[in-house]
Amino acid sequence: MHELATLSDTISMTVDGRPVADYVWKPSLPKTVSPRPFLHPVRTLADTEVTESMPADHLHHLGVSVAVPDLDGANFWGGRTFVSGRGPTHLPNHGIQQHHQWTDCTDTAVDHELRWIGPAGKDLVRERRRIAARPLRDDAWTLDFGFELTNVTSEPLAFASPATNGRPGAGYGGFFWRARRGDRQVNVLGPDRTGERHLHGRRTAWLALTGGNPAPWTLVFVPVGRPQPIDPWFVRSRDYVGVGSSLAWSQPLLVGPGERVRRRVLTIVADGRLRSREVAALATAVAEFAADAD
Repeated sequence: MHELATLSDTISMTVDGRPVADYVWKPSLPKTVSPRPFLHPVRTLADTEVTESMPADHLHHLGVSVAVPDLDGANFWGGRTFVSGRGPTHLPNHGIQQHHQWTDCTDTAVDHELRWIGPAGKDLVRERRRIAARPLRDDAWTLDFGFELTNVTSEPLAFASPATNGRPGAGYGGFFWRARRGDRQVNVLGPDRTGERHLHGRRTAWLALTGGNPAPWTLVFVPVGRPQPIDPWFVRSRDYVGVGSSLAWSQPLLVGPGERVRRRVLTIVADGRLRSREVAALATAVAEFAADAD
């Protein structure tokens, strides 16, 4: 285990020596939010915060994390569980993601194993998580977030969502980024269309948010891996601002004993409101670099 990991429950990640994100790898949180490691605050290179954690409207939104609302009946998202015929319901079914061991830990990259423990205290999943902060240009950097989930039970596990349980459009679960709205309108951009209504539930090579709080910022989410793109986007920009890649948009994802689910999302964190053409060029360059590095 890297010595740095023993010094604090939070690791400050840097780009060229500048702090850009805090990784809370051993959080102290109420059970009802499904405690899990998360990144917050995440900042631009000009020190503008672009995440929220435990906001009043959704206390279980924790900056940047991996969260699943229904894993074989266990809630690893936090808050209420959607029950068919009853709607969102408070249930004693919250799980916890717990750090197990480090593979690597520096101020630019962390690599560790986590246990996903269900409400009965049984390990359901082992996760291998790799996060890196990489320089991109003078006004932008890239957060590289990859995870691999392995079913450690003797039976198949179902990754589900409120959508698969009967709530249309609520196919959230997987990588999720709760963004900070600030005092300006947040725009949603895609390769060939714009707006939450046109991009929510779609598979695209990238998705971007532009906003301000009050300084302007842009986030560009680029899924990498094969096949590509992998998951539909879950996106919100009106009642709150958040983006996720959905593991179970329209039907549960079944994972057999010993089988693995791998996902990787690169997020460009930039100062200023970038236009679609510039976003597309950056997304393409980042995706090509990631493919070459695999």
